[in-house]
Amino acid sequence: MPQCLESTEYFALLGAAQLNSGKVAEALETLERSLLLNPSNGGAQVDYAQALYVQGQLFSALDLNRQLLARDDLPANLQPMLQQRQESWRALTRQYGFQLDALVGYDNNLNGAPEPGQITLTLSGEPVILPLDPEFRPISGGYLNLHLTGRYRQLAPQHQHNVQVELSGRNSNHRESDLLQLDTRYTFVKPGNKHNWQAGANMSHLLFGGSPLYTASEVNMRYILPSSFTCKPALSAAVQHQLFHEQSRLNTVESKIGGGINCPLTWLPGSQQLSAELSLLSSNSIKPERPGGNRLGWQFNLLWQLQLPKGVLTSQLNHTELQDDKGYSPLLANGAERWLDRSYILLQYRRSLFTDTALLINLYYQKQRSNIDLFRSSDSTAEIGISHGF
Repeated sequence: MPQCLESTEYFALLGAAQLNSGKVAEALETLERSLLLNPSNGGAQVDYAQALYVQGQLFSALDLNRQLLARDDLPANLQPMLQQRQESWRALTRQYGFQLDALVGYDNNLNGAPEPGQITLTLSGEPVILPLDPEFRPISGGYLNLHLTGRYRQLAPQHQHNVQVELSGRNSNHRESDLLQLDTRYTFVKPGNKHNWQAGANMSHLLFGGSPLYTASEVNMRYILPSSFTCKPALSAAVQHQLFHEQSRLNTVESKIGGGINCPLTWLPGSQQLSAELSLLSSNSIKPERPGGNRLGWQFNLLWQLQLPKGVLTSQLNHTELQDDKGYSPLLANGAERWLDRSYILLQYRRSLFTDTALLINLYYQKQRSNIDLFRSSDSTAEIGISHGF
């Protein structure tokens, strides 16, 4: 080393040996010294681009390899290898993937019916108890759930584009409760050391019992605040337009603004993540005749994830409260202003079985309370199935 401190060829050869021995960090440092001595050292550039790629610096490797291909003194026998490497690396900036989930489960409220077997109507100022027809009471049964998801990601040096399309359907013996949903999502991500933000647009179309129920269109934004701590605070906002195909008076524009925090729980055993978010909600009716008028409320969401040796355990807790600013209906609770609070908990276990295939187990429970008995309900589901990526 003391005799070769000014030899670019020595450091190029040593860096190549280190790279071929799997010592990528040492190879990067050695090859940088070679290029400091002679920036035009082609051999060092070839290996330096490979070392950058192996370390995960894809775009730096692509840029250097492009410069090599543009050199006038590039040997003819080296060009095909560099060209093939350039195409192979460029292909990594466009990623495609599909996932198919097939699950069987049991739901004690397939039709989302109210919990009470009777409701109280207000007629001529007097309460009248009306038993619900069995058709409008909770119907339980088994079902088959299918989800097909397609994903596309395009990477660039300073940002990335994500597109996701998901088609999901639930089929059971109660045909009137069958679901078919199409979701499309686009997200623009701008990562950075200090400023990390993303913006997106979503559209969801839902068919219930074979008939179109609603179409929701949304734009959203999320900004991760700079922080020197392990936990990362974030701000989020979203606006959604809901179009009900058969009941236009229910059409609404909903907005949400909130803040949250994401923390890796490094002091606990295993790889764990905890996220919490609190949001303010506003639902503004488009037509004045919507029952209940406008609504205000809040939402709290808590997500915990544990990485296991062969799987992932996820738990999500959500609580939402909403208050109407007008009486919902003179026939219900004498025209009282309706309030709702809804809570649900989701437990999911995902275990890898073999390459690209995993076992899924989902447990879900929801409880909705209200001062109007028509809107009191509960729902429990359990399902198990297979997820396969291709």
